[in-house]
Amino acid sequence: MVLVQREEQLDRLRRAFDACAEHQRGHVALVTGAVGSGKTSLLETFSEWAAAAGGRVLGAAGSRAERGLHLGVLGQLFHSARLDHEAAARIENLMRDAAFAVPLPEPGGDAADGAADGDRVWAPLLHGLFTALLDLADAGPLVLAVDDVHHADPASLHCLLYVTRRLRHARIMVVLAEASTLRPPHPLFRAELLSQPYFSRIGLPPLTVDGIARLVDADGGAAARETAERCLSMTGGNPLLTRALIDERPPGGAGDERGADPIGSDPFDQAVLGCLYRHEPGVRRVAQALAVLNRPVPAELLGHVLDVVPESAAPAVRVLRTSGLMKSDQLRHPRILRSILADMSPEERRGLHQRVAEVLHEHGAEPAAVAEHLVAAGWADAPWVVPVLSDAAAQALASGRPDVAAACLRLVARADVDERQRTAATAMLVNARWQVNPLAVNGHLTELVETARAAGWSTGAALSTVPFLLWQGRVEEATEAVSGFSPDDDHGPAGRLRAMQLLVSLSHPDQLASVRETPSTWSRAATAPTSISPQLQAVTVLGTALLPNADTDTVATAEQLLQRHHTDDGAVGLLTAPLLALLWSGRSDRVVAWADILLNRPAVRHAPVWRAVVRAVRAEAALRLGDLPGAEHHARAALEDIPAPAWGVAIAGPLATLIACATEAGRSAEADRWLAHPVPAGMFRTTLGVHYLAARGRHHLAMGRPHAAIADLRRCGELMRGWGIDVAGLVPWRLELARVQLSVGNKTHATQLLQEQLRVAHGVDDRTRGRSLRLLATTAAPDHRRKLLGEAVNLLQGCGDRLELVRALGDTGQSLQRAGDSARARLLVRRAYQLAQDCGASVLAQRLIRRDAGGGLPAYPAGAEAPEPDDGLSEAERRVAALAAQGHTNRQISSKLFITVSTVEQHLTRVYRKLDVKRRTDLPARLVAYAEPLAEEPQGAAS
Repeated sequence: MVLVQREEQLDRLRRAFDACAEHQRGHVALVTGAVGSGKTSLLETFSEWAAAAGGRVLGAAGSRAERGLHLGVLGQLFHSARLDHEAAARIENLMRDAAFAVPLPEPGGDAADGAADGDRVWAPLLHGLFTALLDLADAGPLVLAVDDVHHADPASLHCLLYVTRRLRHARIMVVLAEASTLRPPHPLFRAELLSQPYFSRIGLPPLTVDGIARLVDADGGAAARETAERCLSMTGGNPLLTRALIDERPPGGAGDERGADPIGSDPFDQAVLGCLYRHEPGVRRVAQALAVLNRPVPAELLGHVLDVVPESAAPAVRVLRTSGLMKSDQLRHPRILRSILADMSPEERRGLHQRVAEVLHEHGAEPAAVAEHLVAAGWADAPWVVPVLSDAAAQALASGRPDVAAACLRLVARADVDERQRTAATAMLVNARWQVNPLAVNGHLTELVETARAAGWSTGAALSTVPFLLWQGRVEEATEAVSGFSPDDDHGPAGRLRAMQLLVSLSHPDQLASVRETPSTWSRAATAPTSISPQLQAVTVLGTALLPNADTDTVATAEQLLQRHHTDDGAVGLLTAPLLALLWSGRSDRVVAWADILLNRPAVRHAPVWRAVVRAVRAEAALRLGDLPGAEHHARAALEDIPAPAWGVAIAGPLATLIACATEAGRSAEADRWLAHPVPAGMFRTTLGVHYLAARGRHHLAMGRPHAAIADLRRCGELMRGWGIDVAGLVPWRLELARVQLSVGNKTHATQLLQEQLRVAHGVDDRTRGRSLRLLATTAAPDHRRKLLGEAVNLLQGCGDRLELVRALGDTGQSLQRAGDSARARLLVRRAYQLAQDCGASVLAQRLIRRDAGGGLPAYPAGAEAPEPDDGLSEAERRVAALAAQGHTNRQISSKLFITVSTVEQHLTRVYRKLDVKRRTDLPARLVAYAEPLAEEPQGAAS
């Protein structure tokens, strides 16, 4: 085996050997190091070198299993000497006689009283042993190499000491190797050994990054060093662990984790256990306790866990640190921890977890820390356990870990608790499990409802059921729950009752009309930062979006709420309300920004339901910005996070988005498949249900079924007007109905609907206004179209809806074409075409370039490049001009576009000529003038 970073130690042994040969003087070397530090490899390498250098090597190794074998190590030494028959028989007789002698004292200690008879037997053995060794040293230096000397039997150690005392004029070198232990097994032997005049101690330190890099790759390149740094962090430089870690990785692999291999089957796992089992059982017990604790702990607490005096745990910690298994006060790496845990039986682990929980509780640890071990032990028999588990569950819910909370509460359910505690635990369990899988709470939710109904609905448990009942569409029971309190009873902190009443009203607006009749009463809560609970504030912000008034700035308030709580791990569910408020207030751009922030929060990984809801809202926002691929991606991801049956009435959200995406992209069969998904009947009583109706109506229109579309959209209008929630941000049903009327040639009715849409007080966002103006322009006289389409384009650009902007640009292009300005018309068509392709709306893109009868627009096949306008820029010229307008030099442009500088110069020459500019600084203004000549040209109609 190639030794790495052991050259200095090997050189010291070689120099001692050479001195032994040259000066007829013996030497004793003690090689020390942690288990796995390479002591055996060093002894073997030195022994091979010594034999090649003319020496004779006798080798032996101690073993824990053979400590009681009398003269076992000595026998190994002489067996390896291959003595002639006569000498071997003489040594064997001496050792047999010594076997019947009285026991020896501790090696290096004083002889016991009355041991004279034993000395008479031992003296011939010791003398004969030394004489035989001197005879072997006549031909050249003799090396006695004993590995793991700390496991050697006392009799052999006694003989070795006899030899070491007589090395002054003997060509005998004794090389011993010992590992770090809890305490020296033979302290007197060690003390006398260290006192010998020709003694040297050789330590084996851990490997460094440079040394490990040489093991990874002899050339030691950058990749090898990077891998070496990771290995060092996992092994602490222990050669045994390091080699095992390198051996289990494919060439070039650098990951810290293994994939599908079971724990314990990898070389590294085996090396970890090999280190532990070569130590004393006490060291292994400490390692197991550290693995179960899985946190930094002081020696005092470790001692209490193991039921030993704290001071006795310190040596084991020291041994584990020197072996590389520990760093500071905990195990060095999760791989080490898992290897140790996998080696323990389930009963051992449960027992140790219970003991850890008891000790942590006695030491005043946080409930979460204690509960972790209670759950792992499955133990809840002590009186203090239930309060600890309940507190830990509450903390877990507040920190965004519903999975941890559910584990704690399941254990509470197995404990002996009273009815009040059981009901409270069940309420928390429903909350926790619902965030992971709503289908898992049905039984517990029914139990809670029955308990609340039996108590007259006037309990906190009754209010806790409301969100989950609404999710399942059980609105009558939810209404019953919030109606069980008197009007003056504000149950729970800071208006919990009011929050639940408002939630019922906003999710199912046909309920609790009295709450909605006076929105100013609760809308003021939306702007109160400290006087009420965030829950009530979030719901009231949503209320102001659906019932807007001049006194409340919904967008600003929603942004404040998101800014205040977006770093709270347990607030993701709370923040879905202000996200919806932004969406329904027409700020889809802010929804996308905030949703991405929330989805990047680590806590979202542990709450699949809230992650799915945020993704669904994000998908609808992307749709309203014209990002069809993004909308579809997030809507599909939402349905992957939790299955469709688990969505309850909220399934309307992602399904509506997917139906709309497929319709816009011209994938009618896919839209039909989404429409075929079963949905709960109660969905159409919710605010999300009208989203679904509108999406279905648009699909009917796209499929040439205007009467079906009219039926769905009229139902939207009837529901929203009946609820008193007639806000375009939810569904601009008048606008959508006007589109259908225009498709059947009913311009008068369409105009009336669009004018009504624009007159809705506090309920028209910029996107709806821009879309309405674009459609209204199709019904207006030519002299009025310029103003309407110009304003529509400006509004749609401002709100970011690229898909509707494409339609507005198409309308503008048709107007320009009819006015005889073919060049500008074709420029706009090209811009609209590219924008439609970017949005993923290929059907709309092809419709833009399809020539109407007599329209004069050039036709070209689907997928082909649009021909350039006569005085417009080519695509290559446009790219170069855009970069130049941004301030890039010709050389930078050539680098970015992978063209020559000469080509850049040629493109710019043509750009200057076509745009009639003299210098680079004029490019930004002229590019804008040609890209957006929208508010100044005659307008036309487009479908």
